[in-house]
Amino acid sequence: MSDRNSSDWLDASRPDWSRREFLRRLAAGSAFTLAGGAPLLRAEDEVEHPAARADSCILIWMAGGMASPETFDPKAYLPFEVGTPVEKIISTFPAIDTSVDGLQISAGLPEIAKVMDRGTLIRSHVQPDLGSILHSRHQYHWHTGYVPPQTVAAPHIGAWMAKVLGPRNEVMPPFINIGQRLEGIGESQEIKAFTTGGFFGSEFAPFNLPYPEKAAEAVRPPDGMGPDRFARRYRALKQMLEHSPKGEGLSDYHQESMLRSLDAAHRLLGSPKRQAFDLAREKPEILEEYDTGRFGRGCLLARRLVEEGARFVEVTTEYVPFLHWDTHENGHKTYERLHAEIDRPIARLIRDLEERGMLDRTLVVIASEFSRDMMIEGVPGSTAKDQSRAKTDVIKEMKHYGLHRHFTGGSSVAMFGGGMKKGFVYGRTADERPCLAVENPVSITDLHASLFTAMGISPKTVFDIERRPFYATEDGKGKAVMDLFA
Repeated sequence: MSDRNSSDWLDASRPDWSRREFLRRLAAGSAFTLAGGAPLLRAEDEVEHPAARADSCILIWMAGGMASPETFDPKAYLPFEVGTPVEKIISTFPAIDTSVDGLQISAGLPEIAKVMDRGTLIRSHVQPDLGSILHSRHQYHWHTGYVPPQTVAAPHIGAWMAKVLGPRNEVMPPFINIGQRLEGIGESQEIKAFTTGGFFGSEFAPFNLPYPEKAAEAVRPPDGMGPDRFARRYRALKQMLEHSPKGEGLSDYHQESMLRSLDAAHRLLGSPKRQAFDLAREKPEILEEYDTGRFGRGCLLARRLVEEGARFVEVTTEYVPFLHWDTHENGHKTYERLHAEIDRPIARLIRDLEERGMLDRTLVVIASEFSRDMMIEGVPGSTAKDQSRAKTDVIKEMKHYGLHRHFTGGSSVAMFGGGMKKGFVYGRTADERPCLAVENPVSITDLHASLFTAMGISPKTVFDIERRPFYATEDGKGKAVMDLFA
């Protein structure tokens, strides 16, 4: 939704915004949303939804900026050597062959290399240079399709799928988020801003499971929580919402949505389907193959939940400032660890879905908010502040060896199942710096249109919120990249 009369509110390139100002505007949009009425589907008879190629979507989110030249788009490799000019280094890992003739990815991902013949690899995904390159702004943009802040709370793409398609199973939460803590980490409020159902309401918000190994505890009824006690708690909550200052700020729609989400949680607590959340029920040999840490266990949990009817599941390596993919120094050593954490679980997930006959109807997406480069912040000519912590002209020590700066000019997205081609590569980035997308660039808007199309949702789907249109893709202009589909 674009408010053309509020350019200051929506200016995507303001480099002078402080974190406090950004949060203030996010909070204002959220408050406006909660006080608003129900979103109304507009002109449903004029929107022709495509035939669904997938029933479920698993988004594997490499939070923090996964460098494509170190993962899915390797370039010329130079080993660590003191005195090497940093301008000569594009990849710090050599390339390895995959199961697709002529396709190589980075060393450290041998298991993923073996399953690339099941998927499509986009090497030309591009993001806008938003001036001040903040992870929170770019992650919000990627997850919602809209550059923040907006005048209303934009729904996550998982909330769109939950709202438009409805649940696959009435008991199973349609939107589940695995691996991301929302408290006790840097930028918590910014992460919460896009980890939401937005104006669709609480019932379409994600069911958050930061620790997959503890997921069973989240769906275990408390001692003594029988139907009568739940009914009393439900009435008490309704009264609290009606009379509390927070409740008075909620519209009837959002109060009712919160109560419906509570009711859905109660159904899950009493259902045998909650056993899907219990990783202890998995075969030990399968659990061991996934178990490279919290992310690996999250991939296993995602498979179990989709198997039992979840519509959309996001599994993340977790965004914490300056950790994991957020490599502002010591990038090579960090990527050695991350390769080991993601390689086996992702490959096992693809094989598991395939062996169970689920891969064709499950869309698996591996993505990140942007890529990284040794030399360039944003794109050439960007006014973004250089955020590297390892500034040097030549390699002096290991902390300098790796990609330390945010790069928005070309990144990779891998997709499996969901009607996508197999063993297919789309787009290309330049072999020499700057590694910009030079063939078939794919924007966030068009990537989202492709995901929605795979799931059977028109990119032009639109709801009226406070008498203004809000589209599944920005202004309804997203176009699916049909060359990706089998």
